[in-house]
Amino acid sequence: MKQYILFLKENKIIRDLSLVNFISSFGAWFSTVAIYTMVVEFGSTELAISIVTAMHFIPAIIIAPLSGAIIDRVRIKPLMISLLFVELLMTIMFLTINDLSHLWILLIFIFIRMSAASMYFSTEMSLLAKLLDGKNLQTANEINSIVWSFTYAVGMATSGFIVNLYGVKTAIMVDVFIFILAIIVFLQIKLNIEHKKVTEKIFELMKDGFLYIKNNKVILHLIFLHASVGLTSYDALITILAKNQYKELIAVPLAIGLSNAVRAVALMIGPLFLNKIINKENLHYLLVFQGVTIILWALTQDNFYLSLVSLFFVGFSTAFLWSYTYSLLQNSCDNKYIGRVISYNDMFFMLSNVCTTMFIGFMAHITTTQVITVCLGVAFLLFAYYYTKILKLI
Repeated sequence: MKQYILFLKENKIIRDLSLVNFISSFGAWFSTVAIYTMVVEFGSTELAISIVTAMHFIPAIIIAPLSGAIIDRVRIKPLMISLLFVELLMTIMFLTINDLSHLWILLIFIFIRMSAASMYFSTEMSLLAKLLDGKNLQTANEINSIVWSFTYAVGMATSGFIVNLYGVKTAIMVDVFIFILAIIVFLQIKLNIEHKKVTEKIFELMKDGFLYIKNNKVILHLIFLHASVGLTSYDALITILAKNQYKELIAVPLAIGLSNAVRAVALMIGPLFLNKIINKENLHYLLVFQGVTIILWALTQDNFYLSLVSLFFVGFSTAFLWSYTYSLLQNSCDNKYIGRVISYNDMFFMLSNVCTTMFIGFMAHITTTQVITVCLGVAFLLFAYYYTKILKLI
């Protein structure tokens, strides 16, 4: 923990960006829990829940080629400010959703907000790669994941109680006010990044970026490897468990909030230990650990409290896997193409999230949550084997 604190003291821009992430991410979980609770209260099917979940990831898949070209072409700060305002507006629009007949409108609002959020994230990750490299870049990514995990833990738990006590609209309003604060903080940040004027047109940049990735085997392998973390997209699975299996024991929003909070605590703690022992040579052992703990979770899902214990171990390695594989990619990429590579990487990562979510939704109709969870665990074991085969290339 000391190394992270020292790093933030020495890097003001990273410190300021982390503060914005902390504020905005904390607020976002209030809307997230509110939306999932809303669709459950509307009487939505498991498939509808999975579609709502998938809509949080689909925008990044669709807009990735375009957003990457835009990131590499325009000034960073005005772009990030514009994207934050779009997110704020869509969060306000969530307040207009009142019943199941509005579900399609909710999906549109989620799509627009997550399009802006996805481009903002890709812009920030591109910015980090321009400011830092090597171990410093990995440290910044780890801080990013710890901030996200901490807000995930506290935000999920807090929002679960707020939704249960005061309702979904109150939770969304909390997100609105917190997001306004994040924008105010961001406006104070001074980004002294040299902007090199790009003469190529947007579509030329898109084509050039695609060819760069296509012809770079290392980049392709690292994008595929990072996509493995998308298999940990359990939001729909946790919501289905809360709705069908735990509802007699605990209120649905509390079950969702507590399950995600426990997992998030592990997401936050994991990198503090794993960054000292995991490196490029032994990363496959961490992939094996991730797979085994997911299978353990499957075996304990009949008991809510044992399930919480298992979820802690499931989350322990996830955040570090995300940050470490992201760093491998950033450090292997030419800065000229960083925005486009990051956007394509996020596209495949989100595609993995969507496939996982839709897999959960469809399989929930024909089998048990335990079988679904075991399948996800086995997939990580296969990725561990895959990593041993590509290790020499990277």
